[in-house]
Amino acid sequence: MRGLLPFYRGLYTLSNRHARRKAGIVGSRCGLCGTQSNSKPQPCFGLLFDIDGVLVRGKMPIPAAKKAFEKLVDSQGQFVVPVVFVTNAGNCLRQTKADQLSHILGVPITQDQVIMSHSPLRMFKKFHDKCVLVSGQGPVLEIAKNVGFNKVVSIDMLRESYPLLDMVDHNRRPKLPSNPVINLPKVEAVVLFGEPIRWETNLQLIIDTLLTNGNLTNAHQTQNRPHLPLLACNMDLMWMAEAHSPRFGHGTFLVCLENIYKKITGKDLKYDALIGKPSELTYHFAEYLIRSQAEQKQWKLPITSLYAIGDNLMTDIYGANLYNCYLEERVGRKNPKAVAKMVAATGSTAAVPGEEEIESLWENELALPSATSCKSILVCTGVYNPNAEVPSDSNRCIKETVFHGHRDFRFDPALVEPGHIVQDVADAVDLIFEQEKFVPQ
Repeated sequence: MRGLLPFYRGLYTLSNRHARRKAGIVGSRCGLCGTQSNSKPQPCFGLLFDIDGVLVRGKMPIPAAKKAFEKLVDSQGQFVVPVVFVTNAGNCLRQTKADQLSHILGVPITQDQVIMSHSPLRMFKKFHDKCVLVSGQGPVLEIAKNVGFNKVVSIDMLRESYPLLDMVDHNRRPKLPSNPVINLPKVEAVVLFGEPIRWETNLQLIIDTLLTNGNLTNAHQTQNRPHLPLLACNMDLMWMAEAHSPRFGHGTFLVCLENIYKKITGKDLKYDALIGKPSELTYHFAEYLIRSQAEQKQWKLPITSLYAIGDNLMTDIYGANLYNCYLEERVGRKNPKAVAKMVAATGSTAAVPGEEEIESLWENELALPSATSCKSILVCTGVYNPNAEVPSDSNRCIKETVFHGHRDFRFDPALVEPGHIVQDVADAVDLIFEQEKFVPQ
């Protein structure tokens, strides 16, 4: 179904140029997803864009990004196809990210076109009335309340109430002995939005919370009992900023947390939910927003194809391919064998909601998808390095790659093979228009 990465590296430029030459012939007689039409063409596909490494690197826009989006809006600045930005960033509100993208790309973008790693948390209503400890950076209290949590405690609030717990930095230790300031409710769940600034503080206080069952006046209890519910957003081990090499992401923080917990207790840290790419729930939420845009524009054709453009094999490509598996098996999704197959692909039940959760989160909240496929496109402007050394034996291909995905997602070579590799996001948009025979007017 998909070729080998070494093979792609040699042929993607040649094949894309060939496709673009053909597009001049095809495009002249196509308008409506492969059919002739004298009216404005209506798309039957939607685009899911990663941000870091695809559109920007740090605060700097990638030159191809503006070129790509000039093709996606008409003369009135309206999108000619439904577009959603799916980022694993979690340090700001959706509106803030939409404003940033509008400025960078020069096109009007609304918050309903943006999915942060934490956006699907709004569907986890059973936790919304619990007291949750949140970890990350940026306006974490506002973010938590924005996605539906009503009782929120931050790491800073915890540290202020229990000043003796944060002891790594000698300069921040209390100068005089002090007693705990008990003015916080008992923590009932922990939500990890993204990588914090002071890792040692967050690691210490999260471990304290888990090992005291949310009551930090108690000593650690390491007996064999389940710890508090734990929900984590953004599993990226690394991400691409302005530096030449990738930087640590929240996935790296999770590796630290998981190993510290296991070293202390001898048991694995368990997640109630893993959210953000590559989780299926994030892509299902994105498909829902794509469908909503098409309905708002009163486009009659159902959105049957999704294209996910990203720079990271272990999140963008893995996630798109995993969601494509779900779409292909949707009819039999409630069949235990179909669910078991998805668990086998990910290696974790935390990444695959149970039958009741599927009904409440996906069907009741978002309705069933209209899409039947989710195609992955890898760009070479971010984490992925097309010049990296590859095995001389092409049969080994990516199967020998070190797996950078999260612990609870099993490495499946088929899931990290992109449908296409292109140089940048502008080439990705050209390729999609050619594949869909779509010519905007």
